[in-house]
Amino acid sequence: MKSELARKFQDASRGVYFIGTTPPKSSVQEEQLQEISAKLLNRLADIDVDGLIVYDIQDETSRIDKPRPFPFMETHDPRAWSKRLHLASDKPVVTYKSVSSRSAEAFSGWLTEAWEDYGIRDLVLVGSPSSEGVIKLPLPEAYKTLAASEHGFNLGGVTIAERHAKKGDEHLRLSKKANAGCDFFISQAVYNPQATADLISRYARTCREEGNTPKRIILTFTPCGSAKTLEFMEWLGISVPEATKHRILDSETPLDESIKICRNALEQIIEVALPLGVPLGLNIESLTNRKEEIDASIQLYRLLKATLDLKLAEQGLN
Repeated sequence: MKSELARKFQDASRGVYFIGTTPPKSSVQEEQLQEISAKLLNRLADIDVDGLIVYDIQDETSRIDKPRPFPFMETHDPRAWSKRLHLASDKPVVTYKSVSSRSAEAFSGWLTEAWEDYGIRDLVLVGSPSSEGVIKLPLPEAYKTLAASEHGFNLGGVTIAERHAKKGDEHLRLSKKANAGCDFFISQAVYNPQATADLISRYARTCREEGNTPKRIILTFTPCGSAKTLEFMEWLGISVPEATKHRILDSETPLDESIKICRNALEQIIEVALPLGVPLGLNIESLTNRKEEIDASIQLYRLLKATLDLKLAEQGLN
């Protein structure tokens, strides 16, 4: 039986809309967990979301030499946070899983627990942040392990436009991941719309050449209200053009400016993706726990959802 999200993803005429969130740090106790989840879901009460996305945060210091702007802290199990949010909201939850640190056998056990104990149905697998260090389970092997599982997860993958801009082969990664069972892709946060548009264009061409239907790409956007947040975005590998940095940092209202930039970026990507038959979705997140940026992420969600819904409605009239 297909998950609720898998059924929605099949309808290319509609968008799919998510709020992204991170599990609380592992030191947070049960009473606080209840407060945090209630506060999050209360923010979502007035907006129409298809589901939530829960990240599996990893220590990525092997990926980059620069120190992390915000210290890395271990979090609660993403599966447990997903289950809590699903039970409290009755919304589907997409759960990320970083696979490189455990064997295929251990990962197989993790999958069984995820399905049976935590009710996980929608899953995104993430490979190692770097080729450095010990990789016990490469991502292609993780896909094979999942394919051998008796459980029918709705599987998604990550896509990084910045990687395409550097290497020019991200469209091939998407094709391989689709062949391995991925039915949707979630992007890294977009601040360089041209890189994303180039990737989508090349991916659509590859699908046409191979006789395949493009999978849905869920575009991630995040507000940016300070130099510190911008520094963190760049540490994460998010490409921010020089002029865009200056627009945000020189503005009297950086958060408002970043929201305008995100809307403009989405409009540019839509103009490329929809005519090529690439279905889209949105994932809005706040990269910090600053109240101003969390509130701005809800404002950004409303604006971008309305933008994509309008464009899809206009396309339906043609």
